[in-house]
Amino acid sequence: MIFTDTHTHLYSDAFNEDRKETIKRAINAGVSRFFIPAIDSSYTAAMFELEAEFPDHVFLMMGLHPTDVKPDTYKAELAFVESELNRRKYYAVGEIGIDLYWDKSTLGIQQEAFQQQIQLAKKHHLPINIHCRDAFDEVFEVLEREKSPELKGIFHCFTGTEEQALQAISYNLKLGIGGVATFKNGKIGDFLHKIHIQNIVLETDSPYLAPVPYRGKRNESAYIVNIAEKLVDIYQLPLAEIASLTTANSKAVFGI
Repeated sequence: MIFTDTHTHLYSDAFNEDRKETIKRAINAGVSRFFIPAIDSSYTAAMFELEAEFPDHVFLMMGLHPTDVKPDTYKAELAFVESELNRRKYYAVGEIGIDLYWDKSTLGIQQEAFQQQIQLAKKHHLPINIHCRDAFDEVFEVLEREKSPELKGIFHCFTGTEEQALQAISYNLKLGIGGVATFKNGKIGDFLHKIHIQNIVLETDSPYLAPVPYRGKRNESAYIVNIAEKLVDIYQLPLAEIASLTTANSKAVFGI
């Protein structure tokens, strides 16, 4: 079985003490493909180090995270994103989007940064990886402006309603399903069976949002298997088939 973690921050300081062991533990569990989202330019060197150490397993994204869209720095950060996309191969533009949980005052520039990065993704024929927190309407507003046959990607850490799921899928996006699906109050488990598995990819968002039974602890990519086991219950399919189908879906997005 080959599992794919479509969203994991393996460069995080949370893994400084045992990063190599954590990755090897995931590989031994069958999780052998790791897609790494960017936050801002300060993390790029750590991402390159990760890629150099595990070149057959680590695939990098480039983008500016919405919580790092700051009035005095975001234009320089967007210029860095653009220069990197011109310089070398990345597998997606992400994670990008809108986050109104921490700061609503930057909505305007978050939308601007989001839209510019979607346009960069189209220019480079890359998928996008969307971060959305307390901002479904605002994210959909930008996607509606940018919808086109070239638009594709993943709605990372999807925690919306069935209606919002269908709207995301209408923009040619897969739903990134992670640890929240295993929570008793996760809600998406109530309707996920109505969403065709062709629209689903697996992710951990490690070190955040660990699934049950690790909830509240550091998350890691090996726990993709726990998330997949929840999908076994939801879709009534064997674990090997969940692995195969969701990995195929990830390949349809990332092209690898």
